Amino acid sequence: MLLASCGSNDGSNSGSSGGDHAGQQTADDGGSPANADAAGSEADSGEHAAADAGKETVYPLTVTDKTGTAITLERAPERVVMLGPSDTEIVFAIGAGSLAVGADEYSNYPPEAAELPRVGDMNTNIEAVASLNPDLVLGSASMNAAAVDALRQLGITVYASDPQTLEETIAHIEQVGVLLNHQAGAEAVAAEMRAAIQYVADKVKDAEPLSVYLEFSPGWTVGSGTFLDELVKLAGGVNISADQSGWFEVDSEAVIQRNPEVIIYPEIEGVDLLGEILSRPGWDQIEAVKNDRVHAVTNDPLVRVGPRLTDGLKEIAAAIHPDLFP
Repeated sequence: MLLASCGSNDGSNSGSSGGDHAGQQTADDGGSPANADAAGSEADSGEHAAADAGKETVYPLTVTDKTGTAITLERAPERVVMLGPSDTEIVFAIGAGSLAVGADEYSNYPPEAAELPRVGDMNTNIEAVASLNPDLVLGSASMNAAAVDALRQLGITVYASDPQTLEETIAHIEQVGVLLNHQAGAEAVAAEMRAAIQYVADKVKDAEPLSVYLEFSPGWTVGSGTFLDELVKLAGGVNISADQSGWFEVDSEAVIQRNPEVIIYPEIEGVDLLGEILSRPGWDQIEAVKNDRVHAVTNDPLVRVGPRLTDGLKEIAAAIHPDLFP
C-alpha cells in the first residue's frame, strides 16, 4: 500500500520548554485553530505569503495535538521540519516556506521543496532531523508514530496531526497557520478549499449519483470513514466499498458483483495500474470497463491531506460527471 505519500502529519513534544504561563494561549487539535480569530475567517489575499497583519499568534502558545500531548511554543518557530509531504505542502501554501529547513523524501511539491535537506522516507532519519536543529517538527500521529516518540525523547518539539476528513484537513491547515504565525495565509488557503467544495457541490447537486470503485494504490481500495470516501460522495458518486471502513485490499469478486459504473485510479509513476485493472479476470464484464468509464486522476492531490485535496475532489467529480466538468 503506497498511501505513504499521503503523509498526514501531526506530532508533539511533552518536553518542550514552557509550562503554564500567565496569559499563555491554549488550544486543542480537535478541529478549531488555537487563536479564536483564525476560525471561519476568509482572507482575500492573493499571495499567501502576504503579511498576516491583524492575525498575530500570541506566544507562549500551548496546544494539544492528536496524540493528546500538550506542547508549548515560547516564540514563533523559525526552523521547521516536515516528516510528510502533506505538511510540506501546507507550510509552503500558507506562505511559511522560508521557515522550512528539512522534509521527507516524498516532499516533491511545490518545486522549492526539492531543495530542502531530506530526513528519510517512511522511516524517519532521527539523526538527520536533530542535526537541523528544528524548533518545531510537523509529523503524523499514525504514520510517523515511532519517529514522533524518538524525537520527543531528544527534547525536540513535535506537533502530530492525523486528519481523516476534508474538514479536518482544512482545520489542520488553519492550526498550522496559528503555530507558525501565518494565520492569514492559512485562512486564505482554507477559504479557497471551501470555495472549491461548494463549486463541486453546486455542480453535482442535481446529478444522479453513479456507483464508483476507487483503487487508490495497486490492490487497495477504500471504505467509509476516510477522506477518499468523502471525496467520492462530494463528487456525486456512491462508493461501492462504503459498507466497510478504512483502507483494505481489493476483493475482486465483490467488485465484479457490485458492478460499478465508474472506476477511478491514480496515475503512479512506474506502475501500470490501468493495465492491471483491465487484465483482472471477469472485470471486462463490469459496466465501467464495458462503457470505457475507467478514469485516471493525479496521484498526489488525491492522497495527501493538504491544500491540493480539493484539486483531487475536482478530478474525481470530472471523472464521475464529465458532462458537468468539461
